[in-house]
Amino acid sequence: MLLPDALDEEAVMSEPGYFSDHSMARRVMSKRAVGLTYGQRALVVGAVNPLLYVGTAENTEHRMTPYTRLSLTGHLFEAVFLGTKAEADRALEFTTKKHARVNGALPEAAGTHHPAGTPYSAHDPHLMYMTMAFTFDSAEVMYDLLVRTMTDGEREGLYQDYVRWAELFGMSRDAAPDSYRAFRSSFDAYLASDELFLTEEARLVGSYLAGQRVPYPQRVPLQQVTSAVFLLIQGSLPPRIRQMYAMPWGRAEQLAYRALAQGVRTAHVSLPLVPPVLRGTLAGPSGPVYKLVSQRERKLVGTGRPSMPGVDPRNWVERNSTRGSVA
Repeated sequence: MLLPDALDEEAVMSEPGYFSDHSMARRVMSKRAVGLTYGQRALVVGAVNPLLYVGTAENTEHRMTPYTRLSLTGHLFEAVFLGTKAEADRALEFTTKKHARVNGALPEAAGTHHPAGTPYSAHDPHLMYMTMAFTFDSAEVMYDLLVRTMTDGEREGLYQDYVRWAELFGMSRDAAPDSYRAFRSSFDAYLASDELFLTEEARLVGSYLAGQRVPYPQRVPLQQVTSAVFLLIQGSLPPRIRQMYAMPWGRAEQLAYRALAQGVRTAHVSLPLVPPVLRGTLAGPSGPVYKLVSQRERKLVGTGRPSMPGVDPRNWVERNSTRGSVA
């Protein structure tokens, strides 16, 4: 199955896709400040849902290459949001085949709401909705933070586009609230509830994705770029999520975060004052950057260094079947 390595920018703006050039989905997802941050944030926040995290971790082919998986997911999502219908259909077909085998049950209890044996499936309408919810929430937050504050009408438009996007991946329409206001009320209540739970592995993986743990020193200027991305992700998290990760966050971090976010926001709002060479980097597909990230990870793993030290390369079933054979 062929996937778009990088969407052609001219094609994105000229050939028809599932979302028009004037849709909120394209307006938001074509901003690279959003495209390069929303995915990691969504995974960090979404890790508090044990069914989503365990279901993915137990069935992924990229257990030891999580950034490659993030890159692949970014390509797929971007193909549907920004690509032509042909590109989107290839991405949707690829995802459908991958999801066909994602089903199982929690091998261990994950909080009082998720006892051992709780079933999960990639085709569960509620879990499909929750995947959409975490993704939409992060896109909304990062656009407001780094580009500009949306109007109420734009927010509703973006939400409805995301519902349509989730439907393309197979979610039934009645799995999601009818309006943005209803979504925001229910999702915020969920984030404040006792349903949230971080497994030990989810806590470890999330801490890497948020930059709380940085396993290897990086060269300049990559170090400054990744540090800036991590600061934006950490600062954008709900306080409760930071607390669940035991993530240090004080006045110094908050001031640095606000200054960085305001700088990125100003670059978008004051376009006439931005140099043309920089202006061209603010919008367009983020696929080329996704590709660089996955290439770097493959090189790292190729030298025998794990991308996320401490994460067991075996899933729960493999670990316990090994124990049984030894016994």
